[in-house]
Amino acid sequence: MKKYMSFALGAFGHDAFYNTLSLYFVMFVTSQLFTTNDAGFNSRMIGYVTLLMTIIRVAEIMFDPMIGGAVDNTKTRWGKFKPWLLAGTIIASLMLILIFTDFGGLALSKPMLYLVLFGIAFLILDIFYSFSDIALWSMLPALSMDSKERTKFGTFSRFGSTLGAQSVIIVIVPLVTLFSGMFGAKQGEQNSMGWLGYAIVIGLLASLGAIFLARNVKEDKNLIRENVEHTRFRDVFRVIGSNDQLMWLALSYFLFAFSYVINNSLLLYYFRYVLGHAEAYSYIGIITCVLGVVSVASFPSLAEKISRKYVYIGGIGLMFLGFILFAFAGQNLFLALLAASIIFFPYPMIFLSTLMTISDLVEYGQLKSGKRNEAVTLSVRPLIDKLAGAFSNGIVGLVAIGAGMTGNVKPSDISASGLIQFKTFMFYIPMILLVISAFIFFKKITLTEKKHDDVVRALRQKLGDNSAE
Repeated sequence: MKKYMSFALGAFGHDAFYNTLSLYFVMFVTSQLFTTNDAGFNSRMIGYVTLLMTIIRVAEIMFDPMIGGAVDNTKTRWGKFKPWLLAGTIIASLMLILIFTDFGGLALSKPMLYLVLFGIAFLILDIFYSFSDIALWSMLPALSMDSKERTKFGTFSRFGSTLGAQSVIIVIVPLVTLFSGMFGAKQGEQNSMGWLGYAIVIGLLASLGAIFLARNVKEDKNLIRENVEHTRFRDVFRVIGSNDQLMWLALSYFLFAFSYVINNSLLLYYFRYVLGHAEAYSYIGIITCVLGVVSVASFPSLAEKISRKYVYIGGIGLMFLGFILFAFAGQNLFLALLAASIIFFPYPMIFLSTLMTISDLVEYGQLKSGKRNEAVTLSVRPLIDKLAGAFSNGIVGLVAIGAGMTGNVKPSDISASGLIQFKTFMFYIPMILLVISAFIFFKKITLTEKKHDDVVRALRQKLGDNSAE
Protein backbone atom coordinates (compact mmCIF):
# COMPACT_ATOMS: atom_id res chain seq x y z
CA MET A 1 0.00 0.00 0.00
CA LYS A 2 2.89 2.36 0.73
CA LYS A 3 4.18 1.78 -2.83
CA TYR A 4 0.71 2.29 -4.31
CA MET A 5 0.16 5.56 -2.41
CA SER A 6 3.65 6.82 -3.26
CA PHE A 7 3.03 6.22 -6.94
CA ALA A 8 -0.31 8.03 -6.62
CA LEU A 9 1.33 11.08 -4.98
CA GLY A 10 4.03 11.23 -7.64
CA ALA A 11 1.42 11.05 -10.38
CA PHE A 12 -0.69 13.73 -8.62
CA GLY A 13 1.97 16.42 -8.96
CA HIS A 14 3.04 15.15 -12.37
CA ASP A 15 -0.39 15.59 -13.95
CA ALA A 16 -1.06 18.87 -12.17
CA PHE A 17 2.08 20.08 -13.97
CA TYR A 18 0.95 18.61 -17.31
CA ASN A 19 -2.51 20.18 -17.20
CA THR A 20 -1.06 23.54 -16.21
CA LEU A 21 1.28 23.53 -19.18
CA SER A 22 -1.06 22.00 -21.75
CA LEU A 23 -4.31 23.72 -20.85
CA TYR A 24 -3.60 27.00 -19.10
CA PHE A 25 -0.30 28.46 -20.24
CA VAL A 26 -1.86 29.65 -23.49
CA MET A 27 -4.65 31.26 -21.44
CA PHE A 28 -1.95 33.18 -19.51
CA VAL A 29 -0.39 34.30 -22.79
CA THR A 30 -3.66 35.43 -24.36
CA SER A 31 -5.26 37.02 -21.28
CA GLN A 32 -2.29 38.53 -19.38
CA LEU A 33 0.96 38.61 -21.32
CA PHE A 34 -0.04 40.44 -24.49
CA THR A 35 -2.92 42.79 -23.71
CA THR A 36 -1.63 46.12 -25.03
CA ASN A 37 -3.76 48.62 -26.94
CA ASP A 38 -2.11 47.45 -30.17
CA ALA A 39 -4.32 44.54 -31.24
CA GLY A 40 -2.03 43.73 -34.17
CA PHE A 41 1.00 43.40 -31.89
CA ASN A 42 -0.96 41.24 -29.45
CA SER A 43 -2.12 38.86 -32.17
CA ARG A 44 1.34 38.56 -33.73
CA MET A 45 3.05 37.82 -30.42
CA ILE A 46 0.40 35.28 -29.36
CA GLY A 47 0.84 33.61 -32.74
CA TYR A 48 4.65 33.58 -32.42
CA VAL A 49 4.56 32.10 -28.90
CA THR A 50 2.08 29.35 -29.77
CA LEU A 51 3.93 28.55 -33.01
CA LEU A 52 7.24 28.38 -31.15
CA MET A 53 5.75 26.05 -28.56
CA THR A 54 4.35 23.78 -31.24
CA ILE A 55 7.61 23.61 -33.19
CA ILE A 56 9.69 22.88 -30.06
CA ARG A 57 7.33 20.21 -28.76
CA VAL A 58 6.96 18.44 -32.09
CA ALA A 59 10.73 18.54 -32.72
CA GLU A 60 11.58 17.34 -29.20
CA ILE A 61 8.94 14.61 -29.31
CA MET A 62 10.92 12.84 -32.03
CA PHE A 63 13.67 12.32 -29.47
CA ASP A 64 11.38 10.75 -26.85
CA PRO A 65 12.18 7.15 -27.87
CA MET A 66 15.88 8.00 -27.58
CA ILE A 67 15.20 9.44 -24.12
CA GLY A 68 13.53 6.12 -23.36
CA GLY A 69 16.66 4.37 -24.61
CA ALA A 70 18.82 6.50 -22.31
CA VAL A 71 16.61 5.57 -19.36
CA ASP A 72 16.71 1.88 -20.30
CA ASN A 73 20.50 1.94 -20.49
CA THR A 74 20.94 3.71 -17.13
CA LYS A 75 22.52 1.81 -14.24
CA THR A 76 22.74 3.35 -10.78
CA ARG A 77 22.35 2.06 -7.24
CA TRP A 78 18.95 3.83 -7.18
CA GLY A 79 17.81 1.98 -10.31
CA LYS A 80 17.37 3.37 -13.78
CA PHE A 81 14.22 5.45 -13.30
CA LYS A 82 14.60 7.52 -10.12
CA PRO A 83 17.54 9.77 -11.15
CA TRP A 84 15.73 10.88 -14.30
CA LEU A 85 12.43 11.28 -12.45
CA LEU A 86 13.91 13.60 -9.83
CA ALA A 87 16.23 15.67 -12.03
CA GLY A 88 13.64 15.97 -14.79
CA THR A 89 10.81 17.08 -12.51
CA ILE A 90 12.80 19.67 -10.54
CA ILE A 91 14.41 21.33 -13.58
CA ALA A 92 11.13 21.32 -15.53
CA SER A 93 9.37 22.90 -12.55
CA LEU A 94 11.88 25.75 -12.43
CA MET A 95 11.36 26.40 -16.13
CA LEU A 96 7.57 26.31 -15.69
CA ILE A 97 7.81 29.10 -13.15
CA LEU A 98 10.07 31.08 -15.48
CA ILE A 99 7.74 30.94 -18.50
CA PHE A 100 4.86 32.26 -16.40
CA THR A 101 6.66 35.63 -16.32
CA ASP A 102 7.28 38.36 -18.88
CA PHE A 103 11.06 37.85 -18.46
CA GLY A 104 11.53 41.11 -16.61
CA GLY A 105 9.38 43.14 -19.00
CA LEU A 106 11.10 41.89 -22.18
CA ALA A 107 7.82 40.54 -23.58
CA LEU A 108 6.76 44.11 -24.32
CA SER A 109 10.00 46.15 -24.35
CA LYS A 110 12.09 43.74 -26.46
CA PRO A 111 9.68 41.16 -27.89
CA MET A 112 12.20 39.43 -30.18
CA LEU A 113 14.66 38.89 -27.32
CA TYR A 114 11.75 37.62 -25.23
CA LEU A 115 10.91 35.04 -27.91
CA VAL A 116 14.52 33.79 -27.99
CA LEU A 117 14.72 33.45 -24.20
CA PHE A 118 11.27 31.92 -24.01
CA GLY A 119 12.22 29.37 -26.68
CA ILE A 120 15.34 28.33 -24.73
CA ALA A 121 13.42 28.03 -21.45
CA PHE A 122 10.57 26.09 -23.06
CA LEU A 123 13.00 23.71 -24.79
CA ILE A 124 14.75 22.96 -21.47
CA LEU A 125 11.36 22.44 -19.82
CA ASP A 126 10.16 20.09 -22.55
CA ILE A 127 13.32 17.95 -22.56
CA PHE A 128 13.48 17.48 -18.80
CA TYR A 129 9.74 16.95 -18.47
CA SER A 130 10.14 14.18 -21.05
CA PHE A 131 12.77 12.47 -18.91
CA SER A 132 10.55 12.64 -15.82
CA ASP A 133 7.42 11.60 -17.72
CA ILE A 134 9.03 8.60 -19.37
CA ALA A 135 10.79 7.54 -16.16
CA LEU A 136 7.56 7.75 -14.14
CA TRP A 137 5.32 5.69 -16.39
CA SER A 138 8.06 3.30 -17.52
CA MET A 139 8.32 2.06 -13.94
CA LEU A 140 5.01 0.18 -14.25
CA PRO A 141 6.29 -2.93 -16.08
CA ALA A 142 9.36 -2.87 -13.80
CA LEU A 143 7.23 -3.28 -10.67
CA SER A 144 5.56 -6.61 -11.52
CA MET A 145 5.20 -9.21 -14.27
CA ASP A 146 1.58 -9.94 -13.37
CA SER A 147 -1.14 -8.08 -15.31
CA LYS A 148 -3.45 -7.91 -12.28
CA GLU A 149 -0.71 -6.50 -10.05
CA ARG A 150 0.16 -3.97 -12.75
CA THR A 151 -3.49 -3.01 -12.90
CA LYS A 152 -3.38 -2.19 -9.17
CA PHE A 153 -0.32 0.02 -9.63
CA GLY A 154 -1.88 1.58 -12.70
CA THR A 155 -5.18 2.19 -10.90
CA PHE A 156 -3.51 3.94 -7.96
CA SER A 157 -1.28 5.97 -10.26
CA ARG A 158 -4.27 7.02 -12.34
CA PHE A 159 -6.19 7.82 -9.17
CA GLY A 160 -3.41 10.23 -8.21
CA SER A 161 -2.97 11.70 -11.68
CA THR A 162 -6.72 12.20 -12.08
CA LEU A 163 -6.96 14.07 -8.79
CA GLY A 164 -3.88 16.11 -9.73
CA ALA A 165 -5.17 17.05 -13.16
CA GLN A 166 -8.71 17.83 -12.02
CA SER A 167 -7.66 19.64 -8.83
CA VAL A 168 -5.98 22.16 -11.11
CA ILE A 169 -9.38 22.93 -12.60
CA ILE A 170 -10.80 23.53 -9.13
CA VAL A 171 -8.01 25.74 -7.81
CA ILE A 172 -6.74 27.65 -10.83
CA VAL A 173 -9.26 30.52 -10.82
CA PRO A 174 -9.35 30.91 -6.99
CA LEU A 175 -5.55 30.65 -6.67
CA VAL A 176 -4.78 33.04 -9.52
CA THR A 177 -7.36 35.47 -8.14
CA LEU A 178 -5.97 35.12 -4.60
CA PHE A 179 -2.36 35.77 -5.62
CA SER A 180 -3.48 38.58 -7.93
CA GLY A 181 -5.22 40.29 -5.00
CA MET A 182 -2.04 39.98 -2.95
CA PHE A 183 -0.21 41.91 -5.67
CA GLY A 184 -2.56 44.79 -6.28
CA ALA A 185 -5.42 43.48 -8.41
CA LYS A 186 -8.97 44.61 -7.66
CA GLN A 187 -11.34 42.12 -6.07
CA GLY A 188 -12.21 39.30 -8.50
CA GLU A 189 -9.68 40.41 -11.13
CA GLN A 190 -6.47 38.69 -12.24
CA ASN A 191 -2.96 39.90 -13.06
CA SER A 192 0.32 38.35 -14.17
CA MET A 193 1.63 38.01 -10.60
CA GLY A 194 -1.39 35.89 -9.76
CA TRP A 195 -0.48 33.45 -12.53
CA LEU A 196 3.14 33.37 -11.38
CA GLY A 197 2.10 32.50 -7.83
CA TYR A 198 -0.06 29.69 -9.17
CA ALA A 199 2.85 28.33 -11.26
CA ILE A 200 5.11 28.28 -8.18
CA VAL A 201 2.53 26.18 -6.29
CA ILE A 202 2.32 23.67 -9.16
CA GLY A 203 6.12 23.43 -9.47
CA LEU A 204 6.41 22.65 -5.75
CA LEU A 205 3.67 20.01 -5.92
CA ALA A 206 5.34 18.22 -8.84
CA SER A 207 8.80 18.26 -7.21
CA LEU A 208 7.61 17.06 -3.80
CA GLY A 209 5.56 14.27 -5.39
CA ALA A 210 8.58 13.02 -7.35
CA ILE A 211 10.73 13.03 -4.20
CA PHE A 212 8.14 11.04 -2.22
CA LEU A 213 7.76 8.48 -5.03
CA ALA A 214 11.53 8.02 -5.37
CA ARG A 215 11.90 7.38 -1.64
CA ASN A 216 9.30 4.62 -1.42
CA VAL A 217 9.09 2.67 -4.70
CA LYS A 218 11.60 0.04 -5.82
CA GLU A 219 12.00 -1.91 -9.04
CA ASP A 220 11.26 -5.64 -9.11
CA LYS A 221 14.17 -8.02 -9.73
CA ASN A 222 13.48 -11.19 -11.71
CA LEU A 223 14.88 -13.37 -14.47
CA ILE A 224 12.92 -11.73 -17.27
CA ARG A 225 14.05 -8.20 -16.36
CA GLU A 226 17.67 -9.19 -15.75
CA ASN A 227 18.01 -11.05 -19.04
CA VAL A 228 18.29 -7.83 -21.02
CA GLU A 229 20.50 -6.74 -23.87
CA HIS A 230 20.86 -2.98 -24.14
CA THR A 231 19.37 -1.36 -27.22
CA ARG A 232 21.63 0.97 -29.15
CA PHE A 233 20.29 4.44 -29.88
CA ARG A 234 20.30 3.78 -33.61
CA ASP A 235 18.02 0.77 -33.06
CA VAL A 236 15.43 2.50 -30.87
CA PHE A 237 13.00 3.38 -33.66
CA ARG A 238 13.40 -0.06 -35.23
CA VAL A 239 12.37 -1.64 -31.93
CA ILE A 240 9.19 0.46 -31.83
CA GLY A 241 8.41 -0.08 -35.50
CA SER A 242 8.79 -3.85 -35.24
CA ASN A 243 6.11 -4.04 -32.53
CA ASP A 244 2.97 -4.11 -34.67
CA GLN A 245 0.57 -3.95 -31.74
CA LEU A 246 2.36 -0.92 -30.33
CA MET A 247 2.11 0.95 -33.63
CA TRP A 248 -1.65 0.38 -34.00
CA LEU A 249 -2.24 1.30 -30.37
CA ALA A 250 -0.19 4.47 -30.83
CA LEU A 251 -2.33 5.57 -33.79
CA SER A 252 -5.61 4.88 -32.01
CA TYR A 253 -4.52 6.58 -28.80
CA PHE A 254 -3.21 9.67 -30.61
CA LEU A 255 -6.57 10.29 -32.26
CA PHE A 256 -8.32 9.85 -28.91
CA ALA A 257 -5.83 12.02 -26.98
CA PHE A 258 -5.89 14.83 -29.54
CA SER A 259 -9.69 14.98 -29.56
CA TYR A 260 -9.82 15.07 -25.75
CA VAL A 261 -7.02 17.59 -25.23
CA ILE A 262 -8.27 20.09 -27.79
CA ASN A 263 -11.75 20.02 -26.24
CA ASN A 264 -10.31 20.33 -22.73
CA SER A 265 -7.96 23.14 -23.78
CA LEU A 266 -10.89 25.18 -25.10
CA LEU A 267 -13.11 24.50 -22.09
CA LEU A 268 -12.03 27.54 -20.05
CA TYR A 269 -12.52 29.71 -23.15
CA TYR A 270 -16.05 28.31 -23.41
CA PHE A 271 -16.87 29.24 -19.83
CA ARG A 272 -15.29 32.68 -20.12
CA TYR A 273 -16.21 33.82 -23.63
CA VAL A 274 -19.37 31.81 -24.46
CA LEU A 275 -21.13 31.32 -21.13
CA GLY A 276 -19.67 34.43 -19.53
CA HIS A 277 -19.16 32.55 -16.25
CA ALA A 278 -15.41 31.98 -15.81
CA GLU A 279 -15.96 31.46 -12.08
CA ALA A 280 -18.21 28.46 -12.82
CA TYR A 281 -15.24 26.68 -14.40
CA SER A 282 -14.19 25.55 -10.92
CA TYR A 283 -17.35 23.42 -10.79
CA ILE A 284 -15.84 21.29 -13.55
CA GLY A 285 -12.90 20.44 -11.31
CA ILE A 286 -15.12 19.49 -8.37
CA ILE A 287 -17.40 17.32 -10.50
CA THR A 288 -14.58 15.62 -12.37
CA CYS A 289 -12.60 14.94 -9.20
CA VAL A 290 -15.56 12.98 -7.86
CA LEU A 291 -16.19 11.27 -11.20
CA GLY A 292 -12.47 10.53 -11.55
CA VAL A 293 -12.42 8.61 -8.27
CA VAL A 294 -15.48 6.60 -9.35
CA SER A 295 -14.07 6.01 -12.84
CA VAL A 296 -10.66 4.82 -11.64
CA ALA A 297 -12.17 2.65 -8.91
CA SER A 298 -14.48 1.03 -11.49
CA PHE A 299 -11.71 0.14 -13.92
CA PRO A 300 -10.31 -3.09 -12.36
CA SER A 301 -13.70 -4.79 -12.11
CA LEU A 302 -14.85 -3.57 -15.53
CA ALA A 303 -11.60 -4.69 -17.15
CA GLU A 304 -11.96 -8.12 -15.57
CA LYS A 305 -15.58 -8.50 -16.69
CA ILE A 306 -15.45 -7.16 -20.24
CA SER A 307 -11.67 -6.78 -20.89
CA ARG A 308 -9.64 -3.60 -21.42
CA LYS A 309 -10.47 -3.56 -25.11
CA TYR A 310 -14.19 -3.02 -24.56
CA VAL A 311 -13.59 -0.58 -21.71
CA TYR A 312 -11.63 1.52 -24.23
CA ILE A 313 -14.24 1.28 -27.01
CA GLY A 314 -17.25 1.70 -24.69
CA GLY A 315 -15.61 4.71 -23.06
CA ILE A 316 -15.17 6.41 -26.42
CA GLY A 317 -18.84 5.74 -27.20
CA LEU A 318 -19.88 7.50 -23.98
CA MET A 319 -17.59 10.45 -24.72
CA PHE A 320 -19.17 10.77 -28.17
CA LEU A 321 -22.61 11.17 -26.59
CA GLY A 322 -21.19 13.85 -24.30
CA PHE A 323 -19.82 15.77 -27.28
CA ILE A 324 -23.23 15.73 -28.96
CA LEU A 325 -24.88 17.13 -25.84
CA PHE A 326 -22.17 19.78 -25.41
CA ALA A 327 -22.47 20.93 -29.02
CA PHE A 328 -26.11 21.86 -28.38
CA ALA A 329 -25.69 23.19 -24.81
CA GLY A 330 -25.36 26.79 -25.98
CA GLN A 331 -25.35 29.17 -22.99
CA ASN A 332 -27.07 26.70 -20.67
CA LEU A 333 -24.67 26.27 -17.74
CA PHE A 334 -26.31 23.09 -16.43
CA LEU A 335 -26.13 21.33 -19.82
CA ALA A 336 -22.52 22.45 -20.28
CA LEU A 337 -21.54 21.00 -16.89
CA LEU A 338 -23.44 17.77 -17.58
CA ALA A 339 -21.88 17.34 -21.02
CA ALA A 340 -18.36 18.02 -19.73
CA SER A 341 -18.94 15.45 -16.98
CA ILE A 342 -20.07 12.79 -19.47
CA ILE A 343 -17.03 13.46 -21.65
CA PHE A 344 -14.63 13.23 -18.73
CA PHE A 345 -16.04 10.21 -16.86
CA PRO A 346 -14.62 7.48 -19.16
CA TYR A 347 -11.31 9.27 -19.76
CA PRO A 348 -9.40 7.73 -16.81
CA MET A 349 -10.58 4.25 -17.80
CA ILE A 350 -9.52 4.75 -21.42
CA PHE A 351 -6.14 6.02 -20.24
CA LEU A 352 -5.70 2.99 -17.96
CA SER A 353 -6.70 0.59 -20.74
CA THR A 354 -4.01 2.16 -22.91
CA LEU A 355 -1.37 2.23 -20.18
CA MET A 356 -1.91 -1.38 -19.12
CA THR A 357 -1.91 -2.60 -22.71
CA ILE A 358 1.37 -0.78 -23.45
CA SER A 359 2.88 -2.21 -20.26
CA ASP A 360 1.99 -5.71 -21.44
CA LEU A 361 3.49 -4.92 -24.84
CA VAL A 362 6.93 -4.84 -23.16
CA GLU A 363 6.87 -8.64 -22.82
CA TYR A 364 5.21 -9.02 -26.23
CA GLY A 365 8.06 -7.08 -27.82
CA GLN A 366 10.65 -8.99 -25.76
CA LEU A 367 9.32 -12.35 -26.93
CA LYS A 368 9.18 -11.12 -30.52
CA SER A 369 12.60 -9.42 -30.74
CA GLY A 370 14.60 -11.01 -27.94
CA LYS A 371 15.21 -7.58 -26.32
CA ARG A 372 13.41 -6.01 -23.37
CA ASN A 373 12.72 -2.28 -23.72
CA GLU A 374 10.69 -0.93 -20.83
CA ALA A 375 11.31 2.80 -21.14
CA VAL A 376 11.47 2.76 -24.94
CA THR A 377 8.10 0.99 -25.18
CA LEU A 378 6.44 3.09 -22.47
CA SER A 379 7.87 6.30 -24.02
CA VAL A 380 5.33 5.96 -26.82
CA ARG A 381 2.39 6.93 -24.60
CA PRO A 382 3.95 10.17 -23.24
CA LEU A 383 5.17 10.92 -26.75
CA ILE A 384 1.60 10.75 -28.02
CA ASP A 385 0.19 12.84 -25.17
CA LYS A 386 2.80 15.53 -25.76
CA LEU A 387 2.26 15.44 -29.52
CA ALA A 388 -1.47 15.91 -28.95
CA GLY A 389 -0.74 18.70 -26.48
CA ALA A 390 1.68 20.38 -28.89
CA PHE A 391 -0.82 20.47 -31.74
CA SER A 392 -3.52 21.55 -29.31
CA ASN A 393 -1.41 24.49 -28.02
CA GLY A 394 -0.90 25.71 -31.56
CA ILE A 395 -4.53 25.28 -32.54
CA VAL A 396 -5.95 26.84 -29.36
CA GLY A 397 -3.96 30.03 -29.87
CA LEU A 398 -5.14 30.32 -33.46
CA VAL A 399 -8.76 29.50 -32.55
CA ALA A 400 -8.72 32.11 -29.78
CA ILE A 401 -7.45 34.76 -32.19
CA GLY A 402 -9.78 33.71 -35.01
CA ALA A 403 -12.85 33.64 -32.76
CA GLY A 404 -11.91 36.95 -31.11
CA MET A 405 -11.56 35.34 -27.67
CA THR A 406 -8.63 37.32 -26.31
CA GLY A 407 -8.08 39.86 -23.54
CA ASN A 408 -11.19 41.00 -21.68
CA VAL A 409 -13.80 40.76 -24.44
CA LYS A 410 -17.33 39.76 -23.40
CA PRO A 411 -19.55 36.96 -24.81
CA SER A 412 -21.66 39.59 -26.58
CA ASP A 413 -18.57 40.70 -28.53
CA ILE A 414 -18.08 37.25 -30.14
CA SER A 415 -19.43 37.12 -33.70
CA ALA A 416 -21.61 34.29 -35.05
CA SER A 417 -18.86 33.19 -37.44
CA GLY A 418 -16.33 33.23 -34.60
CA LEU A 419 -18.62 31.03 -32.51
CA ILE A 420 -19.06 28.55 -35.36
CA GLN A 421 -15.30 28.33 -35.85
CA PHE A 422 -14.85 27.80 -32.12
CA LYS A 423 -17.45 25.01 -31.98
CA THR A 424 -15.94 23.28 -35.01
CA PHE A 425 -12.63 22.82 -33.22
CA MET A 426 -14.10 22.17 -29.77
CA PHE A 427 -16.78 19.65 -30.76
CA TYR A 428 -17.13 18.50 -34.36
CA ILE A 429 -13.52 17.67 -35.27
CA PRO A 430 -12.94 15.79 -31.97
CA MET A 431 -16.09 13.71 -32.58
CA ILE A 432 -14.76 12.50 -35.94
CA LEU A 433 -11.39 11.61 -34.43
CA LEU A 434 -13.04 9.58 -31.65
CA VAL A 435 -14.92 7.39 -34.12
CA ILE A 436 -11.76 6.60 -36.08
CA SER A 437 -9.85 5.86 -32.87
CA ALA A 438 -12.44 3.34 -31.64
CA PHE A 439 -12.54 1.59 -35.03
CA ILE A 440 -8.75 1.13 -35.14
CA PHE A 441 -8.63 -0.24 -31.58
CA PHE A 442 -11.47 -2.68 -32.27
CA LYS A 443 -9.99 -4.04 -35.49
CA LYS A 444 -6.25 -4.06 -34.78
CA ILE A 445 -5.51 -4.56 -31.05
CA THR A 446 -5.36 -8.30 -30.31
CA LEU A 447 -3.11 -8.53 -27.22
CA THR A 448 -5.62 -9.37 -24.48
CA GLU A 449 -4.85 -10.02 -20.83
CA LYS A 450 -5.02 -13.78 -21.46
CA LYS A 451 -2.63 -13.55 -24.40
CA HIS A 452 -0.21 -11.57 -22.23
CA ASP A 453 -0.21 -14.38 -19.66
CA ASP A 454 0.69 -16.77 -22.49
CA VAL A 455 3.52 -14.45 -23.56
CA VAL A 456 4.97 -14.33 -20.02
CA ARG A 457 4.83 -18.13 -19.73
CA ALA A 458 6.60 -18.46 -23.07
CA LEU A 459 9.30 -16.02 -21.93
CA ARG A 460 9.86 -17.87 -18.65
CA GLN A 461 10.14 -21.17 -20.49
CA LYS A 462 12.51 -19.70 -23.07
CA LEU A 463 14.79 -18.10 -20.50
CA GLY A 464 14.66 -21.17 -18.27
CA ASP A 465 15.78 -23.38 -21.17
CA ASN A 466 18.60 -20.97 -21.96
CA SER A 467 19.70 -20.97 -18.33
CA ALA A 468 19.71 -24.73 -18.25
CA GLU A 469 22.06 -24.82 -21.18
